[in-house]
Amino acid sequence: MPGKTFIEVNPEEGKNFFQKPGKGEVIMLNLLKFKEIADYSEFPHLQIHQDISGERAYELYMQNTLPFLKKAGSELLFQGKCNAFLIGPQTEKWDLMLLVKHASKEAFLKFASNEDYLKIAGHRTAALKDSRLLPIDRI
Repeated sequence: MPGKTFIEVNPEEGKNFFQKPGKGEVIMLNLLKFKEIADYSEFPHLQIHQDISGERAYELYMQNTLPFLKKAGSELLFQGKCNAFLIGPQTEKWDLMLLVKHASKEAFLKFASNEDYLKIAGHRTAALKDSRLLPIDRI
């Protein structure tokens, strides 16, 4: 569906993820596309007193998020700027890619539901124009 964007977890997909059998580490592939100017209209308590780029808002998100990842036993494995696809649609562009390792689905849930984390997660929403989150099980 052209024009459709994805920022938050779809409840049905979230339920399917946690009900699917699987134990051990889960690596999350994050593909991110930033807004030109971050939109803090839903998160005025987080807004800086000047307009900032979506990229800068995401940097604030990551600075605040890394301690919560560590506390949950998770870790940022890799972060990099994206280029055009060698294989794939040239119309699909992403600004940043992350690989985040969680010890288990439960560790991911512990991270994602931490009340203190949720207080700063608005930086992510303010920053993003579109995203993808792909859980990857180790084989």
